Amino acid sequence: MDAQVQKNDEFAKLTTWDRMSYGFGDFAQNLIFGTVGGFLAFYLININGISAAIGGTIFLIVRWINVIWDPWVGTVVDKAKPTAAGKYRPFIMRFGIPLVILAALLFLPVGSVLGQGTVATIAYAFVSYMATAMIYSFVNIPYGALNASLTRDEGEINKLTSTRMMLANTGNLLVYTLFPLFVQMATSYDNKSTDTGFFGLKLNMGDYSNPKAAGAWFMVFGIYMVLGAILLFFTYKGTKERVLPSEESVEQVKYTDLFAEFARNKALRVLGLFFLIGFTFMFFGNTAWPFFMQYSFGANNSQSALMASIGLIGSIPGIALVSLWPMLRKTLGKKGFFYTFLTIFIIGTLLLWAWSMDYSNIWLGYIGRFLMQWGLTSATGFMWALVPEVVSYGEYTSGKRVAGIINAIMGLFFKIGLALGGIIPLYIMSLTHFSAKLKEQTASGLLGIQISMIWLPIAFAIIAMVIISRYPLTDAYVAKMNADLKVGKHAND
Repeated sequence: MDAQVQKNDEFAKLTTWDRMSYGFGDFAQNLIFGTVGGFLAFYLININGISAAIGGTIFLIVRWINVIWDPWVGTVVDKAKPTAAGKYRPFIMRFGIPLVILAALLFLPVGSVLGQGTVATIAYAFVSYMATAMIYSFVNIPYGALNASLTRDEGEINKLTSTRMMLANTGNLLVYTLFPLFVQMATSYDNKSTDTGFFGLKLNMGDYSNPKAAGAWFMVFGIYMVLGAILLFFTYKGTKERVLPSEESVEQVKYTDLFAEFARNKALRVLGLFFLIGFTFMFFGNTAWPFFMQYSFGANNSQSALMASIGLIGSIPGIALVSLWPMLRKTLGKKGFFYTFLTIFIIGTLLLWAWSMDYSNIWLGYIGRFLMQWGLTSATGFMWALVPEVVSYGEYTSGKRVAGIINAIMGLFFKIGLALGGIIPLYIMSLTHFSAKLKEQTASGLLGIQISMIWLPIAFAIIAMVIISRYPLTDAYVAKMNADLKVGKHAND
């Protein structure tokens, strides 16, 4: 059968197009959940008039739903039998279109119709976010499992990770740097020549934090979702599954494998916790960044106009320097790679804090954002290279290749991190009396933003170093494990 043919070359060398086709999926998903993680909270609070506490509660409830939902989706994916189109790829095609439609509806300007901060607006925000998150699982989990099915070759996986993260961070460039700029350009009211932040370039732009900009938010994100749909189609067409479970093991998969796998697979537990902490402080920064720029500098100092250029500088390492990852990983070692870049993240974050104390020194902002993003994108990007070896370790020790369940667990930790990174800053801002109605925040409101942007991410980065120090799979063990699996041998044989 076709699936069996695809399994033959399990140590395949991937072509550039193989790697790019897979990476287009990261690009697309970052357009979706990068924008959601970075701007949905800002949109709900500033555009739809929902309080920070209620916005945080919406994120919290949806993530608790995901705790039950994602493992079930992982089981569905693992129990799916391979077809001529593959085992994992059909999910991407089948659920990709509903995903981009639902995601676009998150930014539907309901506040202008249902009322700012009304019960109806809150209910719409909750239902639309929950629906998007649930469908996202049916794309993200099989997409992660697809990563482990392309090849067992560790060198190829490292190259694949570099390519996919380059494309993922290109998506982030469109999100964190260009999205707010495009929204301001699309805003149709009060147009005036404004500094874009691109080194003196001025364009006619409105205020993207004003509720009148709601239609512009929806229009720009709708265009992003059309692009996302096209990119997901490229992923479906351009990838090939080679490492697949046997039909017998597929039939044996059950929901309780989640608990059994988590109990016996120490590598999974350590990496899962590393994912949780890593993505928590990543989304802390993503959530706090627009508030940090808008209110630390925007009221009197006009430094918020620098958000685009500083964002552009911050995107460079995630696009231009990822090709160095395989060499740096080989030189520094698996754990040394993470120690190095988590330290770089901390240094960059401290420089941003210093800049907020002396906003006249713009170069502190540029250098700080560059180092912060270099450390962040490298540490949280390269961790995905460890997932295939954790999947193989589960297969080696249990005889079952439950890539869907393992990716559901990793995706769950990712989403909990995303939720915590969105929830906790909003609760902190609420407790420190942040108010979107104030053009200039109080000292306590600014402190809440600073805690979320600077100090808690640094603390989490230090915790992440401690966690990754416990990761048990060495390079030598992974090489032996993959060689044994190639000939059908397992740990207990």
